[in-house]
Amino acid sequence: MNVQTSAGPAEGRVGRLLRQWRVARGFSQLDLAMHAGFSTRHVSFIETGRTQPSRHSLMVLAEALDVPLRERNRLLEAGGFAPEYRQTPLGADEMRHIRSVLQFVLDRHLPYAALVLDRYANCVMGNAASNRLVAALVDPSLVGDHMNHLRLVFHPLGARRFIVNWEQVARPLLARAERELGEAAHDETAVRLLTELRALAGPSLPRDSSSAAIAADDVLLPIHIRKADLELRIFSTIMTLGTPTDVTLQELRIETFFPADESSMHAWARLTSAD
Repeated sequence: MNVQTSAGPAEGRVGRLLRQWRVARGFSQLDLAMHAGFSTRHVSFIETGRTQPSRHSLMVLAEALDVPLRERNRLLEAGGFAPEYRQTPLGADEMRHIRSVLQFVLDRHLPYAALVLDRYANCVMGNAASNRLVAALVDPSLVGDHMNHLRLVFHPLGARRFIVNWEQVARPLLARAERELGEAAHDETAVRLLTELRALAGPSLPRDSSSAAIAADDVLLPIHIRKADLELRIFSTIMTLGTPTDVTLQELRIETFFPADESSMHAWARLTSAD
């Protein structure tokens, strides 16, 4: 018997969403039950629509699955509840203090590049050195306000032309995009961007489907750049804001770049001091 046939639309939808997140996290129903402090039977009944979960139950389950705040709101709405987390535009007046803190981080990272990216990897803030780096490696036709930095890397007229260790750079970037954008199958912007990145990467780029372990390239990504007389070895790292309760803030990424050796320090100084 298909137990979902006895469920109303809200119950069926919330159960499907919960199951999708459980599968995405590699949890069995028993795993989720143990992490959330529920019985396996209760988890099963929620997923099949035989039980209408309370707001508290959904919050506990979402926490156990480490569901992003945006998707927690969606889970709550599917269960018939109001969203829990605000989504405040970064340009709003109440975000003035956050913007000043982010700008402080960007300014203090000079003379090296640093930028703030939104959930789609669009640049929302950047320092002067990041603008120099983009101008040096990316065709002017791709440069503009709120540039998508994944597109700037993967596009044939982007930075990939000058990245010596292209496969080493592209594989973890695409894997991260698969993880973060692929979770939002209902988000048309995310789906379009991920489809574009897959096409730009091409079938020859090996896919790393493993999401269980954190690789070294997920923490520090080495990038070897060679363009004419510019030889630059740098590494990038991404930071997030700790325990935010706003969707916008949770989705921000601060990407910083560092020279990997002394010669690259000098090369970077020449690049960023050029007129």
